[in-house]
Amino acid sequence: MAPPNTGSHRTLETVARACDVIEALETLDGAGVTEVAEQVGISKSSAHSYLGTLQEKQLVVKHGDQYHLSLEFLYLGNSVRHRHVLFRHGRAHIDHLAEESGEYAHLMCEQHGLERNIYKAAGENAVGDDYHTIKEQKADLLHFTSTGKAVLAYLPSARVEEIVDQYGLVEKTANTITNKTALFDELERIRKHGYAVNDEEEVMGIRAIGAPIQTPNGSVLGALSVSGPTSRLNGDFFTETLPTLITERANVIEANINMSTASRSIDSPTE
Repeated sequence: MAPPNTGSHRTLETVARACDVIEALETLDGAGVTEVAEQVGISKSSAHSYLGTLQEKQLVVKHGDQYHLSLEFLYLGNSVRHRHVLFRHGRAHIDHLAEESGEYAHLMCEQHGLERNIYKAAGENAVGDDYHTIKEQKADLLHFTSTGKAVLAYLPSARVEEIVDQYGLVEKTANTITNKTALFDELERIRKHGYAVNDEEEVMGIRAIGAPIQTPNGSVLGALSVSGPTSRLNGDFFTETLPTLITERANVIEANINMSTASRSIDSPTE
């Protein structure tokens, strides 16, 4: 999900256009020069030049008259993910959460006002493989997921206002929060309890519990969650057992990150 065009005077048009070409190839799942030109709104000669440059940089491959994104993006993506502090310190805990709950467990962060899924693991009873695969490939809105709301609850209010003003409060189901006042009331409840609930707000029949992952000064790094069918996520398991399980895991991840940071300061003491 690309953010709205802000029209910043600092934007380099050629770089922005190259990004548009890359996004067009992803959207179209490969395309010829004419299709790219029409999708991006540029001339065929310009499209040909951009595609040729991207091919030279090994970001695009050509099969016949069709251009496709290269596997270079896979390597770049894996490099970014494996270097991310939440992935390094949270991956094993997400695997454990999936095993303990039997459901899907998730790890995410917020970037540019959107939810970015870093890692997912499936328990033995997990449902919705295709849906979760798509979720790993696309950024999503924050206000209808438990992880997204857990992050919003610990962002500065002004930042939350900016995100809502930029992306709106899109209705996914009849349970989705679509009113700004109702959202801020919900975020207050999350701060009070320490975890967020998605009660069929993204997909009917699916619930989730999410908890924030924070730094010692209270800044939010991201969140983790467990999601599953309402037939299993109900009763005491949903209201007591699962929130405890998830908040404990979040706390352990926080502790691991904090200790890693502290160990680096010990290795490199200041004079």
